[in-house]
Amino acid sequence: MEYKKLRTSLMMLISVLLFGTISYHQIESMPFFEAFYMTMITVSTVGFSEIKPLSPHGRIVTMIIISTGITLGAYTIGMILQLVVEGEFKKSFWRRKMEKKISRLKEHFIICGFGRIGELICRELRANGVKFVVIEKDPRVIEGLENEDFLYLPMDSTSEETLVKAGIMHARGIVTAVTNDADNVFIILTAKGLRPDIFVLSRSSDIKNEAKLFRAGANRVVSPYLIGGKRMAQMLIKPTVIDFIDIAMMNNRLDLVMEEAKIGPDSSLAGKNLIESNLRQDYGAIIVAIKKKAGEMIFNPVPHEKLESEDIIVVLGKREIMDKMSQVL
Repeated sequence: MEYKKLRTSLMMLISVLLFGTISYHQIESMPFFEAFYMTMITVSTVGFSEIKPLSPHGRIVTMIIISTGITLGAYTIGMILQLVVEGEFKKSFWRRKMEKKISRLKEHFIICGFGRIGELICRELRANGVKFVVIEKDPRVIEGLENEDFLYLPMDSTSEETLVKAGIMHARGIVTAVTNDADNVFIILTAKGLRPDIFVLSRSSDIKNEAKLFRAGANRVVSPYLIGGKRMAQMLIKPTVIDFIDIAMMNNRLDLVMEEAKIGPDSSLAGKNLIESNLRQDYGAIIVAIKKKAGEMIFNPVPHEKLESEDIIVVLGKREIMDKMSQVL
């Protein structure tokens, strides 16, 4: 609404300038430039003398310009100042509000970089109800962040101050998804320096840099181009397998999901084997794997495999029953 008012006042002010220029040109036979100059000094009330003595009709034109031009000019300037001041105030207020929300986050993820990979990660996290904050310094990318309504900090990911502000001390993990591998290494070193136990997932633009990212402290390194190439090849070689993975991991057509859940210390399933747990009978879940507390991964576990506290089970089943099963676990 404010911009519409400003546009209207500007159009009216321009109309006054055109009226004065044309009138002086017609009535006083002034060249167009002198007529425009005369109109401008009249509207601005700078107090310069007339270019030449005006006729009675010319003085009437001057009075009209003064009475309308000053009013419109003052109104237009006021509107511009109001928009500037309010805009800056709103930005400042909104920025403080966002920083306050970020400061209250716990068990969240920090996403460094909002490029193509970072954006996809954020969308998936939001779709699954996972808390996160984005760090991005490119002004062009920040516009897209504002449209997405993500929590973000317009700062440099390699800075300790930025990571602290993003809540690294209470974060669940950090994702380095900037396009430059050297920046990813620096972010990892900074993050590990602040909190050595933080989980770090890093993007690798060049497969040759994976080892360097691991040495810097990354827990997991993903090369999108390598994964993409392998996936395309597998679609040619094993299309049915890829279709199944899509259904289980990315597609909602059958409402199937592959989830992981940790067996808590107070769970009634701790100490029971798979048969005794009745997970298959009660929830129709397929137990794909069990990751033991020590880190050992057991694929396609046998029915007599014992479940223990802190074990993580990977299951495939209907989305609607996964939440109920997680509560039991």
